Amino acid sequence: MNTAAPQKILVLGGSGFVGSHVCEALCRLHHRVTVPTRRLPARSVQMLPGVEVIQADVHDAKQLQALVRGHDAVVNLVAILHGDAAAFDRVHVQLPRTLAKVCKAEGVTRLVHISALGADPQGPSLYQRSKAHGEQVLQQAVQTSDLALTLLRPSVIFGADDAFINLFAKLQTVFPVMPLAGAGTRFQPVWVQDVAQAIVTCLQNPTTAGQTYEACGPDAFTLAELVHIAGRHIGHERPVLPLPYAIGWLQAVLMELAPGPTLMSRDNLASMKVDNVASGHAAGLAALGLRQPSPLLSIFPAAVVSD
Repeated sequence: MNTAAPQKILVLGGSGFVGSHVCEALCRLHHRVTVPTRRLPARSVQMLPGVEVIQADVHDAKQLQALVRGHDAVVNLVAILHGDAAAFDRVHVQLPRTLAKVCKAEGVTRLVHISALGADPQGPSLYQRSKAHGEQVLQQAVQTSDLALTLLRPSVIFGADDAFINLFAKLQTVFPVMPLAGAGTRFQPVWVQDVAQAIVTCLQNPTTAGQTYEACGPDAFTLAELVHIAGRHIGHERPVLPLPYAIGWLQAVLMELAPGPTLMSRDNLASMKVDNVASGHAAGLAALGLRQPSPLLSIFPAAVVSD
């Protein structure tokens, strides 16, 4: 991608939590950004200068090819946390496969794909395995095309408007105690603005093509510690009751059956069989110029951790 002049960039998933921050960062650099969305309006991005919001289904190959046409680069942020095997395959594997094909057909050679820390074809969850298979289909596409691919694997992403810390904070305003499966699982949360800057850097720097980066914050916390932090942040800290895996599995089943958005699924619980921290086998944010990623406690300053 030539950084000497503003470029036209397609951001799949651009109306979501991370995507809106990516679009804002690109707009500050005067790039023109296209954001497809299933439903209008897309309030998170539609007022940003230089952003064009288009109603489209990115899972429809013809619509996706029309979207890709005429762009200099594509960022793929589309992902799901809950679903069955078919849903994970559709979003995390088939969409990247189709995206690679239409990029080749339209002569678009730059793709930044957001995968996930812990993506592993042998991972314990459908989410982790499907993320790894999505990476594999893109790596295979690189072998038969001019696609310049960068993979970014973030840990849990946090921010003032996230659905992670804020979810645990909200739950502690309702429940007197927090029964928690996977309480001892370790995470290395990364600030959404750091992830957005990493994506922009990947687009700007052609030497990142062909590379995989792990996007993690400077500190690791257990899930229980993160719940405590969320509670302290809003002044409603509740006791955490760690659950054995079998009881946590039953809790996840009940949450899947409950009306409204799923808060925890059996697949989420399976993911927590392994820690979600930097592996050390791939470059980190420092390789993208972010030598001092923002600590969680600098974004949630009221969350003072006691000994």
